[in-house]
Amino acid sequence: MLSKIGTTELLVILGIALLIFGPTKLPKLGKSIGKTISGFKKGLKDEVDQIDTEVSEKAASKAEKD
Repeated sequence: MLSKIGTTELLVILGIALLIFGPTKLPKLGKSIGKTISGFKKGLKDEVDQIDTEVSEKAASKAEKD
């Protein structure tokens, strides 16, 4: 869906955001959104790593039983 957004649409969205939030709050908003996305990615990576570890442990214990 995001791949269909062109340059013109992106400029319109940024212009509307500038009008709504103003030039002083827009950088703070961008920083906040960036931190939120970064935290989400970190949490997701931690969960994937935990699942990989559990799968590896189960596979190792199954191999020991056989």
